[in-house]
Amino acid sequence: MSKITIKETQNPSILKFEFDDFITKNESFEFKNIDEAKDSPLAQQLFYLPFVKTVYISGNFIAIEKFSIVEWNDVKDAVAEQIEAFVANGGIIITPQENKTQKQPITVYGESTPNPSALKFVVSRMLTKNAVEFKNIDETAASPLAKELFKFSYVKEVFMDENYISVTKYEINNWEEITLELRSFIKQYIENGGIVLDESLLVAHAEQEKNKTQNFDNLDVTSQQIINILEEYVKPAVQADGGNIAFESYNETDKTVKVILQGACSGCPSSTFTLKSGIENMLKSMLNDEAIKVEAVNA
Repeated sequence: MSKITIKETQNPSILKFEFDDFITKNESFEFKNIDEAKDSPLAQQLFYLPFVKTVYISGNFIAIEKFSIVEWNDVKDAVAEQIEAFVANGGIIITPQENKTQKQPITVYGESTPNPSALKFVVSRMLTKNAVEFKNIDETAASPLAKELFKFSYVKEVFMDENYISVTKYEINNWEEITLELRSFIKQYIENGGIVLDESLLVAHAEQEKNKTQNFDNLDVTSQQIINILEEYVKPAVQADGGNIAFESYNETDKTVKVILQGACSGCPSSTFTLKSGIENMLKSMLNDEAIKVEAVNA
């Protein structure tokens, strides 16, 4: 282990002591006292310090909440040194538990997308047959992985399809600062048997797809042609960029095609150009109708 980095949190009573690698296998721990900390020899040692109120262990950090009897500036360096010394001497942070899920080695790599706020993490195995988008943590009932990703303060949206996960970030961090952390987390989460998607909770989505198919038969011929063009020519390219496109509607009166953009395509600065110069021109040409316009309902 290399030197620990001390980081402040929004709570002035809590400091994070970060390692440069993950110290837990897809789990988080919270200990309120030395008796609760029997699974963590390190946490037990920390509770011998009279000002330690709570110890949290998760991902690549140990967070400590203190009582008000001391100021962090007076003790933080000593705490960091104690943690470093404990680990350097072979101390155990978390006692391994029995009956852990067998590790399944995978590879994960980051791939840029046309959207500077979104990065595509490609996994060496299939994750889902359904494109699924999560705008916030409240929508993640079907995906424990997405729920965990939203716990990173810089994660804004998560999109999954086939063998990749697109993460859209807030502006507070650069990709250089967070890519390794996200890639390592996704890799460890999946390798340790974490659930990416619970298909049984995607019933509503499956029902939606079924209705979509039934509705297709009731659409006008032009709408059916548009859907087929989007599916065959547009969607594969969009998916390669970490996103998805879905047909919303076609207005025969003003010749407007409305589509929904998901994943890396949602909010992408170049999406307007892609819609106008790419998709719109393709539809005009293939349908032989120069009056066609394409709009994204969520652009």
